Amino acid sequence: MYLFIFQSIGTQELILIGIFALIFLGPRKLPEYARKIGKMMAEFRGTADEFRSTWEKEIDFEEESKALTLGSIEDEIEKPVSRETGIDENAAMETPAILPVDDERLEELRAEADRQETANREDDAVEEASDKRNWL
Repeated sequence: MYLFIFQSIGTQELILIGIFALIFLGPRKLPEYARKIGKMMAEFRGTADEFRSTWEKEIDFEEESKALTLGSIEDEIEKPVSRETGIDENAAMETPAILPVDDERLEELRAEADRQETANREDDAVEEASDKRNWL
């Protein structure tokens, strides 16, 4: 990963950075900072390797689970399909019964549905009025 950073920097730029570091840090502090930077790079490299290995394990796990799932699906496809439905073919088909409609009950249900619809409209109107986006 850190090599990627140095790929875009040429030798002339590295020499220039070294000269600036020597001027600003001095010859006494330069080795100390170089050691610190080296330790940080090693720690960063270790973290990146750990992340990469964890990522690869997860990808392998997902691929294996997909393969297992596909394998079980293929096994199910290869099984012979049974044609037993549990319905007696000799049984006569029942025709649904048509019941008379009670007019009073129908009117009560319609009135109740109208009341609920009106209440829902009022609730929606209150929500729209309190919505800040609709104020302007």
